[in-house]
Amino acid sequence: MSRDPARKSRLVYSTEAGPTARPADRRPAPRPSTRPPDGLRDGIVRIFRERGGRGGKVVTVIRGLPERGDGLEGRAADLRRLCGAGGTIKDAAVEIQGDHRERVAERLRALGYTVKLAGG
Repeated sequence: MSRDPARKSRLVYSTEAGPTARPADRRPAPRPSTRPPDGLRDGIVRIFRERGGRGGKVVTVIRGLPERGDGLEGRAADLRRLCGAGGTIKDAAVEIQGDHRERVAERLRALGYTVKLAGG
């Protein structure tokens, strides 16, 4: 069996550059946010019923409320009290445990918001 002297010096594995390395320009681009930027808000409050990622439990999600900070916290507390359920604020969206879309829509319409029932 003859051995080629060039084979002894060939590179077998390296973490430096090459097709297995991931330089900065080959990393996947960041995923865009599903939330519209603040400048693109259309003034419509959308109420969703979501179940995904919550262990099968239904959650009412309210997006598009113009309030921010303490105003949004106060509005969320009012809606949670109306529904008699718990909830939270995530990414400027109010989440209320359970399916309360109709009740929340009525309250927000009474307060002068333009409301749409969206999704499911």
